[in-house]
Amino acid sequence: MRRGHKKLLIFEIIVFSIFFINSFVSSILGSYKTIVFLLILVGAFKLLFGLEKDRHRYTKDIIFEILIFMTIFFVLFYFLGIFITFARIENYLTSYGIKTFILPVVLTILIKEYLRYQMVSKSDGSKLLICTTCALFIFLDITDPIRYADFKTSYGIFMFLAMTLFPSISTNIVCTYITKKTGYKPIILYLLIIELYQYIIPIIPNPDKYLTSVIKLVLPVVLVFRLAKFFKIEDDEDVERDYNKKNYWFIVIPAVFIVVIVYFTSGYFKYHAIAIASGSMEPKIYKGDVVVIEKINDRFDELEVGQVIAYRYEGIMIVHRLIKIEKVNDEYYFYTKGDNNATEDNYAIREEMIYGTVNVKIPFIGIPTVWLNEL
Repeated sequence: MRRGHKKLLIFEIIVFSIFFINSFVSSILGSYKTIVFLLILVGAFKLLFGLEKDRHRYTKDIIFEILIFMTIFFVLFYFLGIFITFARIENYLTSYGIKTFILPVVLTILIKEYLRYQMVSKSDGSKLLICTTCALFIFLDITDPIRYADFKTSYGIFMFLAMTLFPSISTNIVCTYITKKTGYKPIILYLLIIELYQYIIPIIPNPDKYLTSVIKLVLPVVLVFRLAKFFKIEDDEDVERDYNKKNYWFIVIPAVFIVVIVYFTSGYFKYHAIAIASGSMEPKIYKGDVVVIEKINDRFDELEVGQVIAYRYEGIMIVHRLIKIEKVNDEYYFYTKGDNNATEDNYAIREEMIYGTVNVKIPFIGIPTVWLNEL
C-alpha cells in the first residue's frame, strides 16, 4: 500500500473511532456539533492531503438525469398515496423549523458529501479505501440511532436492521459509487431532495414504517442502475447528450400530475377525492368508487334534502344521503341515511361535522385503496 493510502486509512480509522465512542461510550456529537466536527474534518483533510476540485465532464447531464428520476419517483409515490392515504406535514418553514430541522440537514449533506468526494478522490481507485470510506459514512448515519436501538429483543434488532442499517448501507454504497463517477454535486442534489421534501411539501404520502424502509432500501439501487446505464453509454461512445427544451417535459408533465393528485386528495382545497369503503350507498355509489367532494364552506343554508353529503363521524368520513334538516337556535342539524341501509343513521349531524356535497363519482378506481385498508 502506498504511503499516502496508509495515511488516509489511518485518518479514516481515527474518525471511525470517534463515531464509535459517540455511539457506545458517550454522546459527544449533536446535530450542530456534528456539523462543526465535519467542518473540522474537512480542514484537517486539507492540511494532510490537500483538496481536489470537481471537474467531472458530465455533471450537468447526471444532475438532469437525477431530476428526471426523482420526478418519476414522486409521481409514483404520490399515486401510491391515493391508496395509502396522505399526511399533513407541520409547517417547518418557520424560523424555528428552519433552524432546528432544515438547516442541519442541508449543512450536514453539503459538508458530508464534499468530504466523501475528497476521500474517494484521494483513494485513487483503491478498493480497500473506497470500502472503508463507504463504511465510515454508514457509521456516521447510524451513530445516533444506534444509541437508542433496543438490542435486547429480536424485534428491536430487526427494527434497527430494517429501518436504519440496511437503508443506510444501500444509500451510502450508491452515494460512494456516484461520487466516484461524477463528483459530489449530483449526489448532493439527490440527498437534498429525498431528505427535505418531508419538511417543505405540506402534503405527503403516509406509508407505514415497513414500506418506508423498503423505499429507502430500493430507491438508491434503482437510481444507480439508471445512472450505470448512462455511464456505460458515455464510456463506450464518448458522446455528450444534448438536452433541449423537449426534455423538460419529462419533469413538467409529471410535476403537474403530482399537483393534481395532491389537489384532489389533500383536503386543503375546494374539491377532495376519497374512496368509498362500504356498500351503504349502493346502487348509487358502490364500494370501491371514488367520489369528489365539494366543500360547502359554512353554506349550510344551501343544503337540501336529497343531496348526498360527506361528513366526519367519530373520525371517519361518511358519505350518505341527506333526508331531514332541522334548525334550532340558529344552528342546523342534519339527518342522513345510506341508500342501501334499512334505517336512518341514529345520530344528528352538527354543522362542524359537515365536509361537503358529493356530485361526481369515478367508478371502481378506489378498489385498491379499499383492499389495502382491509388488510
